[in-house]
Amino acid sequence: MKKLVLALTAVAAFTGSALAADLPARTYTKAPVAVEPVYNWTGFYIFGGAGGGVWDADQNSVNAAGNATTINSRSGGDGWFGTVGAGYDWQFNHSWVAGIFADGQFGSLRGNITDSFNALTGTEKLRDTWAAGVRLGYLVAPNVYSYVNAGFTESFWSGSQLGLVTGTAATVSTPSFNRNGWFVGGGVENNLNIFGITAPGWFMKTEYRAAYFNRATLAESFITTGVPTGNSTTFHPLVQTISTSLVYRFNWGGPVVAKY
Repeated sequence: MKKLVLALTAVAAFTGSALAADLPARTYTKAPVAVEPVYNWTGFYIFGGAGGGVWDADQNSVNAAGNATTINSRSGGDGWFGTVGAGYDWQFNHSWVAGIFADGQFGSLRGNITDSFNALTGTEKLRDTWAAGVRLGYLVAPNVYSYVNAGFTESFWSGSQLGLVTGTAATVSTPSFNRNGWFVGGGVENNLNIFGITAPGWFMKTEYRAAYFNRATLAESFITTGVPTGNSTTFHPLVQTISTSLVYRFNWGGPVVAKY
C-alpha cells in the first residue's frame, strides 16, 4: 500500500511540472496613469458676501477765498459691509482666465471729519460703493483661481454735523456727497470641493481692494439758519476692504477629462 501511495505522489509531481512548463510566461501591465481633471471657467457667475474695511482721508480747512487755512491732517474710519455682484469669465490658453464684473458694497464705515481751523469735528460715514472692472488671473490648480483686478468705482458719503467735541451740540454741517475714483486689488477663488464639500457650481472667493477717490470740497453751513459760513473742509479718501463671498457659476458641470 505504501508503495502505491509513493508511486501516485511521484506521478502527480511530474505531471504538475510538465503542465507548468507548457503555460505561457506571466505578463505585467502598469496601472493606468491618473488623468488630471480640466474644469471650464468660462461663463456667467453671481456672488454675495460680507467684509470689513477702513478709510483714511487727507483734510484741511479752506476759507471763503479758497485758501487753505491749516496744514493737511488725516482722519479715518472703519466698519462692516455686505456685497453682491455678477460677472463673466473667459478661460484661455488652458490655465489663464480673464473677465469683467460689477459689484456693490453696502454698509457703514464710520469715522471722523474735522475743521481744524475752527476746532470742529463730526462723524462721517461711507454708506455704499459701486464698482465695475476687469480681472485677470491664473489657475494655480484646476479648481483654484488666483487673480488681480482693477477698474472704476463710485462712493456715496453721508453729511455731517460738526461741533467743538463729537457728541456735543453741533453748530455747522457739511452736505452728503459722492466721489468717483479707481481701484486695484486681487484675490483667490476656489471650488468648495477643495474643502471636501460636494457642491457643483459653488465657489468661495476672498478679495482685497484699495479704492482711490477724488478730493471733495465740502461747504459748511450754520445748522440753525442754513446760511453758509464761508468756510469749507476738503476730504480726500482712500478706502481699503477685505471681503469673502460665495460664488455660483451657472456653467459649472464638474470636471471634464482631458483628451490626450
